[in-house]
Amino acid sequence: MRAVVLALCCALLAACGTRAGTEDVWAEPQLATPPHYRIGDGDPRGASLVRAAREWVELGTVPGEGTEWESMSRWALIDLHQAMGGLDSGRAPAAGAADRWDYFWPRDGAFIALALDRTGHAAEARAVIDFIARLPFDAQQGFDARYLLNGQRVVVDPRGPQSDGCGWVLWAIGSMSDAALPESAGPLRSTCLMNVLRLTSSGWLLPPPSPDYWEIPVGQTSLGTVAPMLAGLRATADHGPAAERWVAGQAAKRLESRVHESMGPSLERFGDRGGLDAAVAMLMPPFGPEDERTTKRWLAYQRDAARSSGGLAPGADWKQDGTSWTPETALVAYTAAASGRERTAERWLGWLDGHRTPWGSLPEKVNRSGSPAGPAPLLWTAALVLLTLDELDRP
Repeated sequence: MRAVVLALCCALLAACGTRAGTEDVWAEPQLATPPHYRIGDGDPRGASLVRAAREWVELGTVPGEGTEWESMSRWALIDLHQAMGGLDSGRAPAAGAADRWDYFWPRDGAFIALALDRTGHAAEARAVIDFIARLPFDAQQGFDARYLLNGQRVVVDPRGPQSDGCGWVLWAIGSMSDAALPESAGPLRSTCLMNVLRLTSSGWLLPPPSPDYWEIPVGQTSLGTVAPMLAGLRATADHGPAAERWVAGQAAKRLESRVHESMGPSLERFGDRGGLDAAVAMLMPPFGPEDERTTKRWLAYQRDAARSSGGLAPGADWKQDGTSWTPETALVAYTAAASGRERTAERWLGWLDGHRTPWGSLPEKVNRSGSPAGPAPLLWTAALVLLTLDELDRP
């Protein structure tokens, strides 16, 4: 009888698919960036290009200088400089060094602009914000998920609009120094503020469902859509012009209450379902004041979304393939540094530093074998690492 039962169990396992521990067996992602990406490789102009990039870095500051993170910081800055080579000709930096990432995402651009400002490159930060201000914009839904590098819409793009974009842009503008804001920042802030107020009924309601940083269709409002809007309202209330501060502040208070009423106490991807995801970090400092309700879920996310390769997945319920994602991991490091948790920030920085490519860049992913995967560099991760190190440098 035991033999029969064992045979049946084996047949069922074969039919349902085997599991490696708690992880499904998936094909491992690999590097999408050509092996000779690094600026100057195989190029007779290489020496002068590398020299120019390093000279540009020295014009500003290097977060983490003198620490074990200095090399990672310098290469992150060089990667930003290399990607921004087209800004003089009106072309935005591509999100990542690979064909499918050869687009501009407003979300990524917001973080890049702030990282440039914080590292003393105000002119380049102004150029990024000015580029965002010229992007085609839908008054009802906001920015598209991504744009061509010349600022035009992607003609056929299944990703469509993503309403979190204005939240991130408001947060970045409200966090940047005046020297890094072009004249176009004022009208851009007003346009985005009106968009967020419209979508949330001035903070009384959660916004309609929209793809968020996961960039997949949803039928219910996700925390990843509303959290950036709340961050943007708070930043405008703190640092916007007087005429907009009160309106943004009142809307932020109402929207914060609505988030905790509708999506708390679980604060999962869709409130009480979907599992914890990195969006809970978007409610932490520096995106808003620390709240015990959020902090508990932020800590739980780090536990539940941990992957065998050592980093974090976008969500606890993300496919169990062992792959870690660097932007989500770096986002947690950034919020840890901003909330005074140096050891937590350093833990995740150490993991990121240990999984760079041979040419020094931060990749998008790390597969379950511990190898870099996806595009490298991914500029969102590079910007987040620079912002994290900048936070750690602050008194």
